[in-house]
Parts: sequence; C-alpha cells; structure tokens
Amino acid sequence: MLLRRAARLCPRSVTRTSCTTPHVLVPTVFRRACGSHATSDTPPKPPADHRQLGVQQELFATSVYSPGSPLLLPNGARIFNRLVDFLRNQYVRYGFQEVITPTIYKKALWAKSGHLENYSDDMFTVTSTSPSRNDATESTEEDEYGLKPMNCPGHCLIFAAQRRSYRDLPIRYADFSPLHRNEVSGALSGLTRVRRFHQDDGHIFCRPSQVEEEIRKTLDFVRVAYNVFKLGPYRLALSTRPADQYIGTADDWDRAESALKRALESSGQKWTINEGDGAFYGPKIDIILRDSDGKEHQTATIQLDFQLPKRFELEYQAPAPELEQKGETTTDAEKLSEFGPVHPVLIHRAVLGSVERLMALLIEHYNGKWPFWLNPRQVIILVINDSPPVLDLAKSVQEMLLGVEDPTAAEQGPVVNASQLSVDVDNRKISIGAKVREAKAKGYGVIVTIGPRQLPKKTVTVDLSRFSDGTPGDIHKQKEMTPQELLTLLKAKVDAYA
Repeated sequence: MLLRRAARLCPRSVTRTSCTTPHVLVPTVFRRACGSHATSDTPPKPPADHRQLGVQQELFATSVYSPGSPLLLPNGARIFNRLVDFLRNQYVRYGFQEVITPTIYKKALWAKSGHLENYSDDMFTVTSTSPSRNDATESTEEDEYGLKPMNCPGHCLIFAAQRRSYRDLPIRYADFSPLHRNEVSGALSGLTRVRRFHQDDGHIFCRPSQVEEEIRKTLDFVRVAYNVFKLGPYRLALSTRPADQYIGTADDWDRAESALKRALESSGQKWTINEGDGAFYGPKIDIILRDSDGKEHQTATIQLDFQLPKRFELEYQAPAPELEQKGETTTDAEKLSEFGPVHPVLIHRAVLGSVERLMALLIEHYNGKWPFWLNPRQVIILVINDSPPVLDLAKSVQEMLLGVEDPTAAEQGPVVNASQLSVDVDNRKISIGAKVREAKAKGYGVIVTIGPRQLPKKTVTVDLSRFSDGTPGDIHKQKEMTPQELLTLLKAKVDAYA
C-alpha cells in the first residue's frame, strides 16, 4: 500500500494562507577554543542514535546475511508486540477487522494493480529453482512472483470475494503482514530504512459520501496514538498529483484532492501542500513528525484512491447508482428504485507507518527512559542471598507477576491469565548494591528486593523511583507490599499506557 518517504524529509511545502509559517531550523555554530578565544561552553550532547541504543538495550541486531532486515531480539520483540497490541485495542473503537494475506503473489496481480509499471524497481522477484514445480501455464511470466511491497491488492481481492451492498460499507481491513521493498543498499540504516518491515496497514472501502467522515476518524486515530506515545508536534501535508508517473484521469485526481482538502479544512488543524508528491494512484495526507532534535519524519499517512477499485472491478450495489458514484443523495422515489453497481472509494491509511521506523523514533525519543507499559525491562527481582527459602519466594513472586501461578489449582493446566509483563530474577552471588546499580543502568522500571526479612509475611520491598510519572508523593520511596498488590499496581499502569 503506502509509499514510504525518506526518514528525514526536506518538504517541498507551499504554506496555505490559513497556516502559520513552518518552523525554520537554525544551525548552531560552535567555535573551536583557542588561546585568544577561550571559551567555557560545554559541547552539546550528541543526539540519540537508535542504532547505538538498540545495541545497548539489546533490542535488535543486523547481519550481513539479511541486509536491510534487522533481527528483533526478545527486548525489541516486546516493544514491537506492545505497539501492535495497542493498535489492535484501538481497532475495536475505529471498526477495523484484521486480515492475514500472502507474502508473494503472481506478477500478473502487480500488473493489474499498476505496481509493476510504476513500482517495479522497488520490488523483489521470486522464482522457483525447480522448473518441474512451476505452475502449469502457457506463459513463463506467469510463473514469476513478486514479494509484496504493499497490502492493497490483497485487500482488494478480499473485497471482491463477496457480493457487496451499500449497507455493508464502510468495510475496514487491517493487516500486519511483513512487506518487502528493494531499497538501495547504500540507503539502508538501522530500523529507519529497511527492506523488510511491518506496517499497521489499513484499507477502508467506503461510499463516496463517507470519505470525509472516514478521514476525520483516521485523523482522530492519529491524534489519540501520538498523544499516548507523547510524540510531537506533527503537521499535516497534502501531497497532490505527480507531474508524470500517475494512473487515472485528471478529473479523478481533482475530485480526490478536493475531498482531502475538505477533510483537512474540517479537521481544524493546520496543513500545507506538497505539490506533485502524491502516490502514483492518488493524493495523500502525510503526517510529518518533528522529533526532539528538530528532524522531521513522515510516519502516518492517509491516501485516497479511485484507481484500484476500477482496476480490480470492485463494486457494490446501491440505489440511484449514478448519483451514488458522485457522492450525492436524492429523495426521488423513481431514482431510488433503480439499483446498480458502484465503485467504492479506497482509503489507504497507516497510523504508525512502518512499525520498525516508529520503534526507531521511540528509541531515540525516550533514550532509555521508557514508559512502563512499553519498557522491555519492566520488573527485576533481586535476592539478598541464595538460600532456598529466599529463592523459592523469588520464584513464586515472579510466577505471580507473570500470571502463571494459580495457588488454588490442584494440577497445572493452560495459562489463562498471563499478565504479559516482563519479569526477570537476579540470583547471582554478588552484592545487592551491585545488583541495584546494574538494574538501574539497564533501565528496569521496577526493582523488587527479597531477602530473609520478607520471608515471614511473604512480602516484597519495591523501589518505584523509576515508576513515577512525576506526580509528587511517596511513590519515590521504597514500599513493602504483597505480590498481589504489586501486580494490581503494575497492571493498572499498563492498562493506562503509562
């Protein structure tokens, strides 16, 4: 689906009169100190680099055997899965149904969608090394497959698999299937420029009259998500028809651009125009995020598409089809009695964009100080000594916090209430002070201490100093509590995305 932009943008923006002038970044000039121009200025701290932090925090690794396809380590996978789970929770509100689609399709599909003509340089071709296993077909070209760079053609196939009525629309599909794009090797970088990635890909098939409302809801989705991540500020940019490489008629593009402009105006947010920067199949709204270092990144995007529904002959049945196709309504009983086929409008949308790229932004944004719900190292249990009673209590507390212990069960069954927390135990024979220092250096959100003093009441001592969001109170002090009380506190923090 969505055509990615470079991680750092140099926007070709034409500011509308209703918008303020875009912020201009002024480079800081640092003068070298010398005998005649002594200075006590401290050099600025270099900006966080997710590639270095990813190694330090054990989030991902790279390999010469998979250039552009990073390997997510357990800590990185935890962050990835929590981002995806966050979106799945929001899909309930915004009406998306998740689907799973193939990784490879025959090239004939990409020819039909227009990608082969307009996007082939960025695609990977897949062929069999065993000719005897090729599909039985007269054309050798039919035996060539392409790794999908986008999900939209697959979602069009799903829409076309059933007969649709205007009452069924809007239909919203979401997909986290991996995508592959053949980025130039010299441009590959960490998690920001990759060849394999996951997109929070969504496609909305709607009636022409529903376009503006769907875009409004998507912009609200973006607002909610970025508030949770504490990312911003961001700006909206409308990218219009390219000068040459595009499909469809100028009239189709004018209609699509007008619909997006109306949606932007009704949003009440400031926006700019990027002339000629649309995707080859339609105009789009890009969400441009400014990070703490002043760099801009395109993350979310909303694209309006009249072309793919025509190319895939997608239809739904509706009364007064000619008016329906224009997004118009009527009360004329005679016209309403006539039913006919109408092409839906396709809205491509991604709230996070590439999940990997957003991870890179968050790694640099938080710089090791993760909010508890996203922290890959949430809880560590430190034991004062390695006596069997202390180790047994530590193991019991860990299982309680993980949600895998059921004291009332006569025998072990399937885990039904896993907390999804990450809880480690440090039972090494080193001093407790060294363990605490190491736990803090590694960024654990909550440090739990267990020793002989906790055995009689089976309680734990909890350091919540890194757990606070800045609210004044005694949360900065160590607390004595039961494991169940601690679990309740931690789950409340996670449920609040805090």
